[in-house]
Amino acid sequence: MVHGYTDDQRWTLKWIKLLIGRMFHISYTVQGVWRLLRRHGWTCQVPARRAVERDEAAIEVWKEQVWPRVKAPRRTWVPTSASRTRQARP
Repeated sequence: MVHGYTDDQRWTLKWIKLLIGRMFHISYTVQGVWRLLRRHGWTCQVPARRAVERDEAAIEVWKEQVWPRVKAPRRTWVPTSASRTRQARP
């Protein structure tokens, strides 16, 4: 809020780029800002939002009863070739 972003307080690379330019009179690209932040240990984070209407009990029932029926069975093992080329057809 101090830097004029009152409506939306999520920091985007574009906003960080503009702030660096204002405060230090250095021009970075958006990609350069991302590399700089990563170099200093920053990661992109998205807040976990949960719906107010979320019904945890119904979700658990669905996971235990419905999902196993819907989920496709795992493929069985079949021998394959280690070659990256296609095998010749007879």
